[in-house]
Amino acid sequence: MIQLRDFSIGYGTRQLLGNINVDIESGRLTALIGRNGAGKSTLLRAIAGLNGNYSGKIIIDGNDIRVMPAWLKARTLAFVSTQRIRIANLRCEDVVAMGRAPYTNWIGHLQESDRDIVASALEAVGMTDYASRTMDSMSDGECQRIMIARALAQATPVILLDEPTSFLDLTNRYELCALLARLAHQGNKCILFSTHELHTAMELCDDIAVIDTPHITCTQVGNDKTTALLRCLFPHF
Repeated sequence: MIQLRDFSIGYGTRQLLGNINVDIESGRLTALIGRNGAGKSTLLRAIAGLNGNYSGKIIIDGNDIRVMPAWLKARTLAFVSTQRIRIANLRCEDVVAMGRAPYTNWIGHLQESDRDIVASALEAVGMTDYASRTMDSMSDGECQRIMIARALAQATPVILLDEPTSFLDLTNRYELCALLARLAHQGNKCILFSTHELHTAMELCDDIAVIDTPHITCTQVGNDKTTALLRCLFPHF
């Protein structure tokens, strides 16, 4: 579970979010919605521990991230950014194996159990047959699945994703969100991702967190209040 308590963040003199108190539940897929510049990426990076310029508390599975040791944070939270990995000769299997770093020894040696977890992560995202392929030889959708597999191999209860459906076609957007929903439900994971795909989010997600600066409204999909807010923010919804 992710809990924001009296949380405020911004940049310069602009406040993006102010005095927020919301819970993002485990076992559920939550979409983070908002206009461009509303602070979706800023919020995700703060929750991931990559932006400490906020006030209040971010609590993950009962731990304040400001005081969590690095090793515990790495075993609690995985973050999939918008960055596209296109390094020549970097095999998909090796990328996914990076998710085991919090559990290996100081030289990063993988045990047989780690390799089993990597294989299971690849299987979960339907990419077993791509294990030996290199990242520079695959499509954006395939690469995104590999990055999600890396997050799964990290074996964390919380997964954050920043615009995971960017640059994907409609079919791949739907399939990716359906995959995230399965992972949340079957693994009892707390999965929060930012997106502009309102209709897909409303169809496949359990909850919607809507940023209406400087507030966030987080409710179950289909809630009348959230639907009305979305229509106000996005008139063509």
